[in-house]
Amino acid sequence: MELPVLAKAHPSPSTADPLWWRSAVIYQLYIRSFADGDGDGTGDLAGVRAHLGYLKELGVDALWFTPWYASPLADGGYDVSDYRSIHPAFGELEEAEALISEALALGIRTIIDVVPNHVSHEHEWFRAALAAAPGSPERERFWFVDSPPNSWVSNFQGGTWTQVPDGQWYLHLFTPEQPDLNWNHPDVRREHEEVLRFWFDRGVAGVRIDSAALLIKDPALPDVRGDEAPGQHPNTDRDEVHDVYRSWRAVADSYPGTRVLVGEVWMPDPVRFTNYLRPDEMHTAFNFDFMTRPWDGAQLRESIDSMLAAHAPVGAPSTWVLSNHDVTRTVTRYGREDSSFAFATKRFGTPTDLALGTRRARAAALLSAALPGSLYIYQGDELGLPEVEDLPEGARQDPMHFRSEGVDPGRDGCRVPLPWAGGRPPYGFSAGDAQPWLPQPHDWAQYTVEHEASDPGSMLSLYRAALALRRTLEGDEGFAWLESEPDVLCFTRGGGFVNVTNLSDRPIDLPEHDSLLLGSTPLVDGQLPPDATAWLRT
Repeated sequence: MELPVLAKAHPSPSTADPLWWRSAVIYQLYIRSFADGDGDGTGDLAGVRAHLGYLKELGVDALWFTPWYASPLADGGYDVSDYRSIHPAFGELEEAEALISEALALGIRTIIDVVPNHVSHEHEWFRAALAAAPGSPERERFWFVDSPPNSWVSNFQGGTWTQVPDGQWYLHLFTPEQPDLNWNHPDVRREHEEVLRFWFDRGVAGVRIDSAALLIKDPALPDVRGDEAPGQHPNTDRDEVHDVYRSWRAVADSYPGTRVLVGEVWMPDPVRFTNYLRPDEMHTAFNFDFMTRPWDGAQLRESIDSMLAAHAPVGAPSTWVLSNHDVTRTVTRYGREDSSFAFATKRFGTPTDLALGTRRARAAALLSAALPGSLYIYQGDELGLPEVEDLPEGARQDPMHFRSEGVDPGRDGCRVPLPWAGGRPPYGFSAGDAQPWLPQPHDWAQYTVEHEASDPGSMLSLYRAALALRRTLEGDEGFAWLESEPDVLCFTRGGGFVNVTNLSDRPIDLPEHDSLLLGSTPLVDGQLPPDATAWLRT
């Protein structure tokens, strides 16, 4: 069933607003799993274009597309073989240009993913390197050596060196299908600046930078000792990496309007993290600290305080995100005894109370939307989709699962295609009856957009209402804690707006207020139940 384009939509800020990114709601779109427009079981550009009305009605300001480029999909598209073409399963370059234009006409900007640390083993540069001899100019764009000089560990577990037929070895911090680029080489720097220009010329409003801290390596390729001084780690967060982003910022600033640079920066030290956000580098970076914390009042308060304090000196807004294409779905994670997130601890068979997780996810949705800065929503979180943990073994595709020898469930469970309508798979995901590239559960009729749009108590209705109200806070980056119990997060943004999130195990009285604007769950005898958030006007 094709959902209608909704004519009545919440207004978006002017597309000419140079500060749009400071408070934007950005929807992460995993294109393979959003909507299938041509009926082959794989999401595509046609599917996105058909559902722009849904995204407008949801109330988002921008779309962030995970990689849509030509790729053998060894790592979900993060192994790019050609940055200037669209993967054939997703469509063509002309369709991408049309989508960018059509979305912008609705006030929705487009952010694309750039993967600068590595390319696909099918990229023309790497094919040329394999065809050339050791010591050739073609191999200097990568890290080829005669024998592995270190025992670095892959981000996907296992080793980081693979041998080629002539005996040399090459570096890959991820899978062997993703050879690392040598960012000391001028060709590498020049090419990525040209890629930025290619897409800025086509109207994209910014780029999300994958694994942004990993680009620069110590040319000596030493082992990791663990006691390196800040900025001197052999392959992560080296001081020289900031020169790259200064040059990228200069490219972005040469275009009219604001073309934003958004970094994926996994950095526990707040100072090292915000170094990437200095005025001549990135505009924002993902705040993963908040996302990975458990559902605990003291922990979340500490995260909010530390992130706002870290961002203040560089004048950058914080970002708030609850999940993404790499992380266990929020409703599942928050229903576990350990509701924090760490890649190393993911295991099959972890018990989950889905009802509890859903209550907490609703409360967290309002909490994160109330904080000052920009808000990211991973597709499907607005429907309350759970992690799909019982995928058939033959359906799994994530290299994290295979490189862990089957111990790690991998990331496929949060990438299952969205349910749009109907009572059985493919739930309107495909234009026909083609089964999606990852199988959908048979109990997902309750999560379809069609079902939730007609239910005022659904997760979708909550998100739509929250994003509409959130616009009244835009431009006000004020924030102040109000007196409350330790497990209650109570703060004001100014203008009489107050957020109250109850993370305790008992109902609480609300502070004096004129009206209840929105709640994640109904009040009980005038009190806010546990695992709930209320927005108040005072």
